[in-house]
Amino acid sequence: MTNTLKTAVLLAGLTALLLVVGQVLGGSGGLTIALILALGMNALSYWFSDRIALAMTGAREVSLAEAPELHALVARVAAMARLPKPRVYIIDSASPNAFATGRDPGHAAVAVTTGILRVLSPEELEGVLAHEMAHIRNRDTLIATIAATIAGAITYLAQMGQWAFMFGGYGGRRDDREGGLAGLEALLMIILAPLAAVLIQLAISRSREFNADATGARITGNPLALADALERLERAIAYRPMTNVPAVTAPLFIMNPLGPGMLQKLFSDHPPTAERVARLRKMAFEQIR
Repeated sequence: MTNTLKTAVLLAGLTALLLVVGQVLGGSGGLTIALILALGMNALSYWFSDRIALAMTGAREVSLAEAPELHALVARVAAMARLPKPRVYIIDSASPNAFATGRDPGHAAVAVTTGILRVLSPEELEGVLAHEMAHIRNRDTLIATIAATIAGAITYLAQMGQWAFMFGGYGGRRDDREGGLAGLEALLMIILAPLAAVLIQLAISRSREFNADATGARITGNPLALADALERLERAIAYRPMTNVPAVTAPLFIMNPLGPGMLQKLFSDHPPTAERVARLRKMAFEQIR
């Protein structure tokens, strides 16, 4: 199954889970609330997700005069990707990392940390920026936003159900007319639905990272530069993680900014670096055959 098809299947599964949660916890009325909630949250995230992401990570926009070399590199990679040049932001952090955001190529931004500008070679940084341009071209930031808002809606509904359960809202029989379920079914949905939503969201994020690696490598024609960059970033982030960004922003970055840890391994929003590097090295080998 291709990464694009896998993402479509996972998004469909996440949407179906939202509707099931609404049906189980509130019958037909709950189903309607779930639909309205999802549509409203998606509309808000579509228009404002980039501003929220940039603000939460402390990114500041830099002018051409402030960062001429970075602007020139971003412009060159955008031209190779056949995209409009995105706005350029810098995050004042010694931990090396980067991300892209924006609802479409015409409203996109790339942000890099001061650390990544020091750690990577120009060729490796070009590979990282190509990865981020791939996210923009593939509309990954929009996909990630949709996944996050649907998962958030599921969690919100589950929390509403938890309060209803605590105050006896599911103590009666099943209401056949409304289609609502009571008792054990509702309790299991309250507990398991948010976990399932998070796992699906993480699977979508991992799938899009693989896709962006491959697309970015094709943009530059140099898979090895991106492979080397990923290995260097993993080592540097393990030594110096980003401690000043919220955990909810982690899926945005090319590498998990929080560093290694048991929870990060169990609930990883990024594929294993070794697997990403192996795929890129395989691409490079196939280019020279």
